[in-house]
Amino acid sequence: MPRSVAALPGLFRWCASEFLDEAPEFGKGALEALRQPLESGLVRVARTRGVVEYPARTQLVLAANPCPCAKPSGDVDCECAPLARRRYLGRLSGPLLDRVDVLVTLPAMRAAELLHTDTPHESSATVAARVAVARRAAADRWAATGHRVNAEVPGPYLRRPPWHLPARVTRELRRRLDTGSLSARGYDRVLRLAWTVADLDGRDRPDQGDVAEAIHLRTGEGA
Repeated sequence: MPRSVAALPGLFRWCASEFLDEAPEFGKGALEALRQPLESGLVRVARTRGVVEYPARTQLVLAANPCPCAKPSGDVDCECAPLARRRYLGRLSGPLLDRVDVLVTLPAMRAAELLHTDTPHESSATVAARVAVARRAAADRWAATGHRVNAEVPGPYLRRPPWHLPARVTRELRRRLDTGSLSARGYDRVLRLAWTVADLDGRDRPDQGDVAEAIHLRTGEGA
């Protein structure tokens, strides 16, 4: 289930949110048109007399079932042919997903998980307070640059001193870039995620564990 979750990496300048449920059901042209706003935070409309730009920095969440039939049991009772499944998820193109910050795969829920009430959960107020502290930390860090949140900081800036992370911290990240499992755009997005993970945990700089968590959030895989 691909999702773009901007709350962790971003904390944008102003909070406008959009949720596209059943994202593969949207037309391919409409989905591909999201690529530019997700990348630049702007919508450009070009006509013969000129180009107009509109601000479009938003929090976007995309949700998708694994296949068109969307059986609650998942693969067990799926009625879709393999080709139909590939075509369905193929509507979310690689270039579009490369601009998504966080990918989360949600497995089917078991009865024990649904009915279990003993595990304590953080309240929304507790999480909101931690996010507010992380926002202030990011704003203080980038105050001299004109940026307010990690999502706004250009990748090249994060790859140069004084914000360049040590090689031992980014070893796995560099390996994934060298092997092609992560694009240059994805590399920078993982860096922004790692800084946000560190902010949420109250650390001044990301460590190796923060980068590993950011890779997992970005790819859905273990580091």
